Amino acid sequence: MKNYFNFKHFKGDLFGGITAGIVALPLALAFGVSSGLGPSAGLYGAIFVSFFAALFGGTNTQISGPTAPMTAVSMVVIAGIVAAFDGDISKALPAILTVFLLAGIMQVGLGLIGLGKYIKYIPYPVVSGFMTAIGVIILVTQILPAIGYYPKEDKEFVNQFKPFAEEIILDNILKEEAGEGILVLEDFKQTIKQAERITDAQILKESQTLAKKEASGVIGSFKVMSRALSNINWLELILALGTIVIIYGFKRITTKVPSTLVALLVMSGIAIGFGLNYRPIEEIPSGLPIPNFEIFTSFSFSSISPYIFTALTLALLGAIDSLLTSVVADNMTKTKHNPNKELVGQGIGNSIAAIFGGIPGAGATIRTVVNINAGGKTRLSGMLAGILLLIILLALGPVASKIPAAVLAGILITVGIGVMDYKGLKAIPYMPKAEVIIMVTVLVLSSVWNLVYAVGIGLVIASLMFMKKIGDLTAKRSDVKSLLKEKSWPDEVDMPKDLKEKVFVKHLKGPLFFGSTSEFQQLAKQIPPQASFVIIRMGRMQYMDQSGLYAMEDVLVDLVKQQKKILLVNIQEQPKYMLERIDIIPDLIPEDQLFDNFKECLIWLNKHGKV
Repeated sequence: MKNYFNFKHFKGDLFGGITAGIVALPLALAFGVSSGLGPSAGLYGAIFVSFFAALFGGTNTQISGPTAPMTAVSMVVIAGIVAAFDGDISKALPAILTVFLLAGIMQVGLGLIGLGKYIKYIPYPVVSGFMTAIGVIILVTQILPAIGYYPKEDKEFVNQFKPFAEEIILDNILKEEAGEGILVLEDFKQTIKQAERITDAQILKESQTLAKKEASGVIGSFKVMSRALSNINWLELILALGTIVIIYGFKRITTKVPSTLVALLVMSGIAIGFGLNYRPIEEIPSGLPIPNFEIFTSFSFSSISPYIFTALTLALLGAIDSLLTSVVADNMTKTKHNPNKELVGQGIGNSIAAIFGGIPGAGATIRTVVNINAGGKTRLSGMLAGILLLIILLALGPVASKIPAAVLAGILITVGIGVMDYKGLKAIPYMPKAEVIIMVTVLVLSSVWNLVYAVGIGLVIASLMFMKKIGDLTAKRSDVKSLLKEKSWPDEVDMPKDLKEKVFVKHLKGPLFFGSTSEFQQLAKQIPPQASFVIIRMGRMQYMDQSGLYAMEDVLVDLVKQQKKILLVNIQEQPKYMLERIDIIPDLIPEDQLFDNFKECLIWLNKHGKV
């Protein structure tokens, strides 16, 4: 308990927690709005993830909460599930929160099985392409609210979808009747009655849902950009631009006070103080957050199974995001975090946040740095940051509900610009082509298609390219040549001349695995016909996988059929174990044809090779 509550540093933890909480406030509201669940979801996520990730996590000074990458993926999840529920977010909410809960549970599982230390092996080009795509998505999708354009409120644009909306409503009626056992093909009376009861309000609502879906994402935003630019709300644009100018400009004056908070207070104060006719954010519910128990009552595996991969992606992304921040914290505090414990803490925080209707989060680098610089030294600072946000929610919820939506859009635009990996983009001319291909592929696919699938494809491409590279290097070191052409090793120089024509020596260097089997399989074809003995020197081959094992088996069987004697020299422990597992040793190659060194092999050859 001493590590948890060391009040020796309470003053520093208090200042660190308060400062980090203040920095987190505008971002939490903005991420909540961006996700599609509203500002309260962002605030709930910041409260619970910050508190419980700090309480149970493995990085003492880390501040957690909604982040740009987690929000971008959450936005995709929310949009997909809401569309499946005919655009009704209240009906879709239990399914959405169940996916977030599942992601949190998966994070706990990743920590418990010890996978935290392996997250670092995800290739940098995949992370770089993904982070830049996150920036592009946030930047592009926030242009519309920044200029005050909302597709579902554009009557002319919405009217284009009314014919499709009627078709969808009628199709839903037919599906409902089919499910109830009504023979719609024999008697259309019931169907006609249902169709006659369709109201203009229903058609309008469905049309608005379709319009919003059409304009979602990067491609959707570009589709309606011309309409948006011809319908600019100049007040909203001025509020957004003012926010952006203050965020970047105030940093030049001082960095001790968060410029994001200054921009939020100044622009909101101007909008409210002058009584401007601006668009506020959604109302933030007053009072304590209430658990959403519908998550458990409406749960069914069939409804969640399509999103299991998405939940896993959220869990892995949160793990990467958090552990990268943990490394930053370690470098600043000269400490060492516990990666698996950190994943458990993040998973618990995200699980509890989901139950209370919050969006998932991760370790936040900027907030963590602010906490450390303000004096935070223990996990108490992260817990205090969450408590501060809860106090703000309870005391200032009605006031926060008056924040202009354009101000939060301006904040998110700066977040989108800041989250891009400029280091990776600048290095493109100097990077290996393979890595550029991976980064650009992930960037493009994430931006215009699907974040989840893009990361998966990027990892597959990176893995395949890595396998090919290792295979090429192994094959290069393991050239198949006869002893007459290959440079002899020192202990082979003294081989009697009368044996050289009968002997073929193969030097294996490096692992024999699925990436290098093709070269080895050419061995039998390159052995001179007059060679009666094949020596395979295996002292530099420390590892063999199943593909390599079967490739060697095929070659050795062919050689034995050709009446050639196989001699294995200095075979290492792991390859020998693999060969014994499928009885190559001793059924195909007897124990007396295994030698610890080439000298012993040469003695055997002098005895048997002259026969």
